[in-house]
Amino acid sequence: MLAMLSVGLWGAILGRPLITLLPMVFPAVMAVGGVLGIAGVPIPPVELGIAMSVLVLGGLVLGAVRPPIWAACIIVAFFAVFHGYAHGQELPSAADPVGYSAGFVVATGFLHLIGIGIGTIRDWPGGANALRCAGGLVALCGALFLGQAL
Repeated sequence: MLAMLSVGLWGAILGRPLITLLPMVFPAVMAVGGVLGIAGVPIPPVELGIAMSVLVLGGLVLGAVRPPIWAACIIVAFFAVFHGYAHGQELPSAADPVGYSAGFVVATGFLHLIGIGIGTIRDWPGGANALRCAGGLVALCGALFLGQAL
């Protein structure tokens, strides 16, 4: 959840066009990752990728990092593969793969929207600093997750 919220927060910090582009790229690529997971295609350790996503995305929010549009999309897409793969691997045997996948993609979109909503405080007095602090907390959680994954 922290990675999904961070995508929305980062998009809100970056503004247009990334405020809408990042929350579209992540679920789309996550669905591809889900298909890879359902198919059992081997990829590098998923837990490490997910932990790194929380650490890196939190760090990007903390630093209010402003990469080129293409780079931001690649970063988000890279981590989306791991999140989707994890969902695909966890597909319950009795579940409909299409419905299950649609559910996690839609839920991810809502988490991005919540992150964008929270990110609107950037224009309030002290809001940018509050967002950066939130990014720091997310990055700290990511570091803890990474320690557990190792």
